[in-house]
Amino acid sequence: METAEFVRFLDREGLLLAAAAEKAGVDAKVPTCPDWQVRDLVRHTGMVHRWAASFVADGRTSAHPPEGPPDLDGADLLAWFREGHRHLVDTLSCASPDVQCFHFLPAPSPLAFWARRQAHETAVHRFDAEAARGGTPSEIDARFAANGIDELLCGFHARPKSRVRSAEPRVLRVRATDTDDAVWTVRLSQDPPLTERGDAGRADCEITGPVAGLYLSLWNRLPLPSVTGDASLAALWRENSAIVMS
Repeated sequence: METAEFVRFLDREGLLLAAAAEKAGVDAKVPTCPDWQVRDLVRHTGMVHRWAASFVADGRTSAHPPEGPPDLDGADLLAWFREGHRHLVDTLSCASPDVQCFHFLPAPSPLAFWARRQAHETAVHRFDAEAARGGTPSEIDARFAANGIDELLCGFHARPKSRVRSAEPRVLRVRATDTDDAVWTVRLSQDPPLTERGDAGRADCEITGPVAGLYLSLWNRLPLPSVTGDASLAALWRENSAIVMS
């Protein structure tokens, strides 16, 4: 997928998030993030959007924490979110393809990294906002979902920060049932997981399902669709796969 495609997804998902948050109301509970109300979700995502935009817009080459949450609520908070989302979309759309700035996962370029990362960040939190609103959630494009699984398995969980570890070597397979070539083989050990794309030999446990459902379940937003083999490996994932972003 190209950078411009990720920016389009980011644009769409942010608009949907804001609309769902507005309909749910800032006091509504977020069932997919039990400690949060909608205001917490909006504040978090809005801070992340501004944080990401600052690296690209200012050419920052070292990490820095996001600014604290705004002292806003209700309609003012939603307006603040929409302003920050639009600034991020515009920043990514207008940036030079060769902009140099901090990023924390392998990518063709810093700009490609931030467009991809913020598109997926916003898509997952859009689902959270729609869960708070109730009703049928918006669909997730299959190619986009497969890309997000790839980012999670081959990017985030390749880092030393990953807590998905096994005392004995084990193999976990993730397989989409509705998308060609959307298969990952995850080798677990006492070291960070090592993920190969494709069906690479025998697996101790396999998680299967439609790619959009896999995407949300691997981000711990939905139950795992189908588990065969040693279910303790699926439980290991659920218990240890929460992500620290940077």
